[in-house]
Amino acid sequence: MNKDLVPVFIIVKREVKDQFRDWRIVFPVIGLTVFFPFLMNFTASQMLAFVERYGASIIGERLVPFLLMIVGFFPITVSLVIALDSFVGEKERGSIEPLLNTPLKDWQLYVGKLLSSTVPPLVGSFLGMSVYCFGLILSKVPLPEISLVLQIISLTVVQAIVMVSGGVVVSSQATSVKAANLLSSFIIIPMALLIQGESVVMFWGNFDTLWWVVFGLAILALLLIRVGLAHFNREELLGREIDVLNFRWGWKTFSQAFTGSSHTISEWYKNEVLQTIKKLRFSIVITIVLVLIGIWIGTSLIKPFNFPFSTQNIGEMESQIRETFTVFSAGGISSVFTIFWRNIRVLLLSFILGIFSFGILGTLPLIASVGVVGYLMSLLQINGIGTSVYLFGFILPHGIFEIPAAIIATAAVLYGGAVLTTPNSKLTIGEVSLQALADWCKLMVGVVIPLLLLAAVVEAWITPKIAMSLLFS
Repeated sequence: MNKDLVPVFIIVKREVKDQFRDWRIVFPVIGLTVFFPFLMNFTASQMLAFVERYGASIIGERLVPFLLMIVGFFPITVSLVIALDSFVGEKERGSIEPLLNTPLKDWQLYVGKLLSSTVPPLVGSFLGMSVYCFGLILSKVPLPEISLVLQIISLTVVQAIVMVSGGVVVSSQATSVKAANLLSSFIIIPMALLIQGESVVMFWGNFDTLWWVVFGLAILALLLIRVGLAHFNREELLGREIDVLNFRWGWKTFSQAFTGSSHTISEWYKNEVLQTIKKLRFSIVITIVLVLIGIWIGTSLIKPFNFPFSTQNIGEMESQIRETFTVFSAGGISSVFTIFWRNIRVLLLSFILGIFSFGILGTLPLIASVGVVGYLMSLLQINGIGTSVYLFGFILPHGIFEIPAAIIATAAVLYGGAVLTTPNSKLTIGEVSLQALADWCKLMVGVVIPLLLLAAVVEAWITPKIAMSLLFS
């Protein structure tokens, strides 16, 4: 074993022993491990008997693995309590000073706390799922397929690591248990929504999608661990007494990062906006690659979702295009702001998704948009309609402004996530977050919004004329 890992496992052993001595942890784990699986087992038996009366056995078949997932998830909720208590709880009780005074490295201390917070809930989850499966055998209910069981086990593990890593980040940055508990809502709410999405996938029967969920959660877990390691500092942990909601400090930090030392708009563009774009060059390259991947995904979807055009379909499509363009042309300035607001909403959605995923999910709106373009181009090509008309008449006139704006905005979201996961001993996590937000706002105000306004004007007043002349010439 690597000598650097020995102290980590010593911390894990110490922490796990202490946790299993605490009745506040042991009783919930036992209850969720023993009682809850039997309850779910009884529910599965009753539901199977009920749906079979009406010939809906497929619902019962998909209910059994769904309940197995729920049984595995419930003990994981204990992990959040343990993780939130890992640093700030010991700090309040005054028991963390001896541990921080040891010659352990910061990463060894952090990883030890992380692993020790993961072990008890996973033990409870695996025991609970074992009890549930044993109950199914006693009730003579068919067990789920092995592949599906492996998927559920993988989901349970990565969900536990995500919740623990997020909880430990909060615990290492919060100043009190009360503050940590309040901040935990940013972990609980997304995980609850994720469980609902997983349940829809399971009842839909598209189980292969669950592997993509496992992959995405694994990446998110790695990023959360990276953030914790990047911003953990034992001196700050001991010296931080209380975090005051200082709006003046926050605004000062943000405004300094937004304006820099510029006094005029030209200086601001030269010194701030252009320099920020230079910082984003790698993120922009990654975003362009993702755009190409999105187009490829859209074109590949033509095989399962192809439908032929008839003469009547083409006639209806042309009449609808004429009607839509007529409405846009008659709408005047309102059409411009409608298009502009539609694009801004997509980029705001990208920003919000990026906040909860360190920029990763912030790329989805752009990928989905270009995927639709790729799909439509392939659909027109298969039906014998020239794609050049669609590309040069419907996309490029305004796309030459809109696509670069979307790429820059998405790259800024990706860059913000990368900055948060990069170690920075000079700045706190709050300062890093405010500077990343300032960079995003700089690009939105200085580049993206002007480009989108120009694109909206072209799309409302110029694109229809070009498209009509090419389509009906």
